[in-house]
Amino acid sequence: MTEDETPPLFDRRMLEALVCPLTQAVLTYDAEKQELVSRAAALAFPIRDGIPIMLVSEARTLD
Repeated sequence: MTEDETPPLFDRRMLEALVCPLTQAVLTYDAEKQELVSRAAALAFPIRDGIPIMLVSEARTLD
């Protein structure tokens, strides 16, 4: 990594260990919105400062 590059905000390897807290389904990473998406639960969990917030009360409902 060069000086001009910033480190990724989220370690994608973490996806292998994380599942939806509501359905236990696989999550997908939305880099643009900085969210982990559970299609099964129709929820998007925010990632703040590189930390996934896996609380249903903090999740955004998908349209």
